[in-house]
Amino acid sequence: MEKVMVVDDDEGIRCLYEQVLSDEGYKVILASDGLEAVEIFKKVKPDIVILDIRMPGMDGIELLGKVLDMDRKLPVIINSAYSMYKSNFLTWMADAYVIKSSDLTELKLKVRELLDIKKE
Repeated sequence: MEKVMVVDDDEGIRCLYEQVLSDEGYKVILASDGLEAVEIFKKVKPDIVILDIRMPGMDGIELLGKVLDMDRKLPVIINSAYSMYKSNFLTWMADAYVIKSSDLTELKLKVRELLDIKKE
């Protein structure tokens, strides 16, 4: 079973994504901030990471760098309510940038696409 790590400080988003991604057949690993995500990542290697940008403590951009330092080939999706970060060149290290929406179709498709590419 493929493991998807969701890092978001919003508990409602984490619960929603856990339900939706579990229904898609993934094992979902949750972290409420960047520091927790780094600790979990050391123990459980996810197949893909979905991360928010605006989080207390360590923001998603800093977390992106740390995650890629630990596993350069790990697919990462930035999932933010703010499109303005797309112009920040540091976010370009991510494999995808998906704007948060009540319709999770784009996010689900991007997760599947990146996991399929990783298998090749």
